[in-house]
Amino acid sequence: MSRPAPTPIYTLRGAGGPLNTLHFSCHGGDTPLLFSGSGKGAIHMWNLNNRRAEKILEGHSGSSVIWLSTQSTDTLISQGRDMQVKLWDLSEGRSDVVDSVWTGSVGFCQCSLLETSPGTCLLAFAGQETEEIKIVELPSKTPVCSLVPDAKLGMVMCIKLWQPDSGPGPLLLAGYEDGSLLLWDVTQRSKLSQSKAHPEPVMCMTFDPKRLRGISGSSEKKLSSWMLDEQNNLQLQDCVTLVNPGVSQLCIRGDGKLLASAGWDHRVRVFGWKKLRPLAVLQYHTDMVLSVAFSDHKDPKQRLLAAGSKDQRISLWSIYNEGADTHWACDL
Repeated sequence: MSRPAPTPIYTLRGAGGPLNTLHFSCHGGDTPLLFSGSGKGAIHMWNLNNRRAEKILEGHSGSSVIWLSTQSTDTLISQGRDMQVKLWDLSEGRSDVVDSVWTGSVGFCQCSLLETSPGTCLLAFAGQETEEIKIVELPSKTPVCSLVPDAKLGMVMCIKLWQPDSGPGPLLLAGYEDGSLLLWDVTQRSKLSQSKAHPEPVMCMTFDPKRLRGISGSSEKKLSSWMLDEQNNLQLQDCVTLVNPGVSQLCIRGDGKLLASAGWDHRVRVFGWKKLRPLAVLQYHTDMVLSVAFSDHKDPKQRLLAAGSKDQRISLWSIYNEGADTHWACDL
């Protein structure tokens, strides 16, 4: 007898626009939170205990919010298509914009944040020029570098800062409009390697620093996986064939066991990250899924997968259950 198809444990409604980005903050304080950014410029701070919006933040003049992150439990960082990155103070019930960074970019490339020491981060973002990536230090906003490839690769589509376990300073992975992936050495301001992962623009990617392995998606019917060798060369690996074309976002769970994809076909797909084995197709939304995020609960039994859609709803799924009927989510 086949198992019933998974269903969301609950949904969040009332965002008032397409859900471009989701970010969990569940490990600090008593209240687990989910932040969502909408196409109408609103940031909702959802209380996951009572499943209601605790606050609605408006700081991007109605422009689409495309990326959210938290630097600490009290500092939220948001990126809007108003060419601004805003820093919010959420301590003691506040919801104040305390600083901003002008990006000059009108594209859809999401920022990337890397903590370099307690209270200090690097922020990478697409710059004003088509192929330019800028990196600044926060909170000082000190410029660190500007990365521009020698060849014409088109617009910067997605970026990921990370710190290798060995070797010097941080590295940055970038996907471009022509389908290329580039690995940059931030300290040396130099390109380390390059590979053509897709014939179409790289719409999204994610990277696992522990395994030195990543995966990217585009408008095609496939995901392309790749890895870094000991010389930091990008090596293409297996491809995952999809039923329908188009992926908006990819996300690896914190423990490195699961991969989720946000599909243009209204579906969320869950894979085992180690072997890219398909585990589940989650069907709930009535329009394209734009964002996926795994929660950062300390207790594995509380961990959730959230999906945000153009249909203005957020679905939340249990991804850990001891019952045999839901073991699809545990690729152990």
